[in-house]
Amino acid sequence: MTRQLSARAAATAACLSLAIATLATPDVARACGGFFTAGEDGVETATVDQTGENLIYALNGDSVEVHIQVRYDPNTDATSFAWVVPLLAVPSFSVGSEPLFDNVLSGSAPSYQLESRSVLCEDEGETDTGGSSQVGSSGTGDTGGPVGPEILHRETVGVYDIVVLSDGDAASLMQWLGDNGYEQDPAAEPILAEYLAEGYLFAAFKLTRGVEVDQLHPVVLTYETGEACVPIRLTRIAAAEDLDIRTFFLADTRVAPTNYRHVEINPLAIDWLNLDDIAESYKTVISEAVDEPGAEGHAFVTEYAGPSSVIDTSGIYRETWDASALEGADPATAVDVLMSQAVLSCEPPDTCEFRHPLIEGLLGQFIPVPAGVTPGQFYSCLSCYEALIDDAAWDSVAFAAAYEERIVEPGARARALLDTWPYLTRMYTTISPDEMLVDPIFHPSASLPDFDVTRSATRDFNCDFSSVVTLADGREVYIGPDGRWPTFGGEMPRAQRVATVPAAGAPITLVDNTARINELLEAWNKEAAERGAFDSQSGCGCDVAARPTGALLLGVLGLCLARRRRVGA
Repeated sequence: MTRQLSARAAATAACLSLAIATLATPDVARACGGFFTAGEDGVETATVDQTGENLIYALNGDSVEVHIQVRYDPNTDATSFAWVVPLLAVPSFSVGSEPLFDNVLSGSAPSYQLESRSVLCEDEGETDTGGSSQVGSSGTGDTGGPVGPEILHRETVGVYDIVVLSDGDAASLMQWLGDNGYEQDPAAEPILAEYLAEGYLFAAFKLTRGVEVDQLHPVVLTYETGEACVPIRLTRIAAAEDLDIRTFFLADTRVAPTNYRHVEINPLAIDWLNLDDIAESYKTVISEAVDEPGAEGHAFVTEYAGPSSVIDTSGIYRETWDASALEGADPATAVDVLMSQAVLSCEPPDTCEFRHPLIEGLLGQFIPVPAGVTPGQFYSCLSCYEALIDDAAWDSVAFAAAYEERIVEPGARARALLDTWPYLTRMYTTISPDEMLVDPIFHPSASLPDFDVTRSATRDFNCDFSSVVTLADGREVYIGPDGRWPTFGGEMPRAQRVATVPAAGAPITLVDNTARINELLEAWNKEAAERGAFDSQSGCGCDVAARPTGALLLGVLGLCLARRRRVGA
């Protein structure tokens, strides 16, 4: 029995759907979680989890270009792929760049930094506690069923056979999809009917003959007119609870949601003392914030807004990439050419580094790895396995054309995109199936300010290991010697503000929780003082007599005095 690949993906307006793939393999379109590396200077840095569904839009006046990342989990046994996307017009289709997504994600990922500082105690020198981490024509067939829809457009783009369909009813559309090898979910029929009633067309994708699911790549849809829109209604037939959606906008200015709310996150809702768990806790905070009153499950948060220069362009495109050098080559020569163009690096007897995410799949299509041999062994020494090379699969002209279409052209286009658009907006939300009733739309909003990728705070330790965490806005949180972030009685709002952003003018605040947040913070700090968590004796038992430097002595006394004053306030 064939198992279908779930590819959650999305597209734009005229509108297209975030994910309408048939699901027989759950949670296939997923990436791995965060990672950690050591840091310096007592600064702990944690980058939020980046799994989920990712879309990149380029807004050029009335035209809209959307790049859709289509991924699969190699740990599943999925062997086929199908995807249906609602459209309001027929776009142009092209292959997208996977390295573009990699670099946009890493360059704009929000991070949380906590700098820890200690006073001088007993005979100790001044220390920094904590390290640094980063988490980082109709083909209906002779079935006797209903008449199939009209085919408006058909082409093969990269590894996808694409057809754009119109007219007909939902039943005939479902029948056509099934008869023509486009896997579909029966639960989609009533939602397809909704889109048909609203005048939508549908693009259906499946893998072209001779390719496997490990060769999936991003796809680009370009419209001459339209708005940036993500119809998500079809997504609900297979989506998990709190599905992650990230949208990236390359434009001249910042972009905001039109018909969804915009939420500012309360920084006190973040556990600043447990940043190694930020990948999970950050999503929880966002999910709860967008579900709070005023947002009602239909809201986005801005994770970054500023110069697109934060995106590293390395690896996206190289001037040395030249498909013509592959024409007429034999398999061994082709591998040498790829190495010379820095998309592949191999060292006999068994090591190969695939420096572009599509290279291994492309090689596997035209120079398949024989059974019992690893890719590293095979491609690092093709002459060692000359008798096992599948000559029937090799076609140098077709290989060169595929290399041009899937790697060279998408890379050049992606690099030009970053060179053209000076501003990047990154927004994020989570949404559950019962909330997928309204398709989010976005618009440029020049009135909004930049939003930094880094959120920072400092933690000043006392000699009894109690501490004070100071947020970037100046608010202070008293932390006891146990080093636990306060729960604020479970009453602390996750959203600081909820607003709508009009096409022109400043945001309109719907909910402002600032007063309530400050009230809860003040109550916590007062309670901490009453518990003696910041006793002036134990909290600042500093041996300053042994410190000969006047300026240093004054600094230590000043810190102790400041602590006493805060407790007594």
